[in-house]
Amino acid sequence: MKQYLATFFSHFGAIRFQKLCTQLHLMARLAPVPRSLSSSCGTCVLFEAEALSQDDVSKLITPELEQLVLEENGYHTLYQAEE
Repeated sequence: MKQYLATFFSHFGAIRFQKLCTQLHLMARLAPVPRSLSSSCGTCVLFEAEALSQDDVSKLITPELEQLVLEENGYHTLYQAEE
């Protein structure tokens, strides 16, 4: 299993994303955003999954999602919202 981290523009977006992960049978929890990643709301969702395909990443993109990263020897951006 790989560790992923998602950041959001709002706390509400983080809560909705956690529920989406639950619906997709992914173990997810809310946590503070690590200092090395920027976030508008300060709350992230940590979740574990097998390696995500581009199709899997597309299913996780919500309007509130700021970025989605893989945590593996540092952070590797899989998705970054346009500003």
